[in-house]
Amino acid sequence: MLNQDKINQALQKLGITSLNDMQQAVLEAGTKKDLVLLSPTGSGKTLAFLLPLLPVLVAEEKTQVLVIAPSRELALQIESVFRSLGTGFKVTCCYGGHPFQVEKRSLEHPPVLLVGTPGRILDHIEKGNLSLQSVHTVILDEFDKSLELKFVPEMKKIMARLPQVRRKVLTSATEAIEIPEFIHLHQPIRISYLTATKSLKGLKLYQVRSPQKDKLMSLYGLLGELNGESALVFCNHRESVERVGQFLAQKQVDCVCFHGGMEQADREQRLALFRNRTATVLISTDLAARGLDIPEVKHVIHYHLPLNEEAFVHRNGRTARMHAEGTAYLLLNEAEAVPEYVSPEPDEFFLPEKARRPKASEWTTLTIHRGKRDKLSKKDIAGFLYQKGQITREDLGVIEVFESCALVAVKKNCKKELLSRIREEKIKNIKAKFS
Repeated sequence: MLNQDKINQALQKLGITSLNDMQQAVLEAGTKKDLVLLSPTGSGKTLAFLLPLLPVLVAEEKTQVLVIAPSRELALQIESVFRSLGTGFKVTCCYGGHPFQVEKRSLEHPPVLLVGTPGRILDHIEKGNLSLQSVHTVILDEFDKSLELKFVPEMKKIMARLPQVRRKVLTSATEAIEIPEFIHLHQPIRISYLTATKSLKGLKLYQVRSPQKDKLMSLYGLLGELNGESALVFCNHRESVERVGQFLAQKQVDCVCFHGGMEQADREQRLALFRNRTATVLISTDLAARGLDIPEVKHVIHYHLPLNEEAFVHRNGRTARMHAEGTAYLLLNEAEAVPEYVSPEPDEFFLPEKARRPKASEWTTLTIHRGKRDKLSKKDIAGFLYQKGQITREDLGVIEVFESCALVAVKKNCKKELLSRIREEKIKNIKAKFS
């Protein structure tokens, strides 16, 4: 069993009083043996594999843990969770689409924990920006996704550069993984919580029939029945995501689109608008089905039928997470049927003849055109808005700070007045543009 002091301190900082069964099992497995962790999307795997590291990390300027993630969003989420533990240890996140030189400068003072995507980590290794001699633990998060995305050559080269590794951790949200020989797992402990993925506890499933082949008006009608609660709409193609997004935007629905064809900064900021409730609807490809930090999604809508059962399970895993309840809807036109793997057949959710307009969000976003590179923190922004903007706590929502800007959720009814108060003010003694 691990020394609990550092773990308890971190949990206290997060306001967590108890871990779920899976997280407790990972903690009890210790840090001596290799581990394969199989658990559904949204079950708290990131916290589960980070917590046991806290007692074994030391305050030295050398990289001790390497975490490899298949996507930029997942890498950023892991970095964010580690920072929230308040350890004081340096963490660096490296991924394609992020300025290479910025990462290189950061790596000159090695982080205790390094997280990144396979291609970018390998780039830094091959250019001599990174020493892995002190890495004792390597974590391959959403490992099955890395295999699926054909990252095997990069991962093979990275693993060959890790001579001192004493422990390997592999996580996956699916059972169907074959672990390649080059990982060299040694008698791993296997922890699986995948038994209940098909029928997620707390998930209600409905079918919604569309009289038109083009289901746009039925989607609009369904959104009107959701009382403004958060909804994630899944499409099978990027073009469909854009088309559905344009239609809903014309109908004045608070929505954002998300897919792999967008620039990284754009993707991050669109997710932020969904997280901070400026947008209540996120339209996405299956890119959003796994690994992304999108909390409290109440409704999942399958605008297009998932390509297979596994995709169906992962999409539905975005709602009814942990102990929450959620609802998923299969939107079907007359030519479509409920897939065979969905059993029993879901009840039908009937739409009113006349569609109700979806409820608008009470939140909007204030953009501050200064960010991490200006050493701006969430605390700086909140203090500035309370003092100079005279905003109340009730009118201030989620704050997210990016490299060159910060996005702040504020109530719609107070943004105009807030802008007039802060327009000429300096934040942290720096001139900034607000919009």
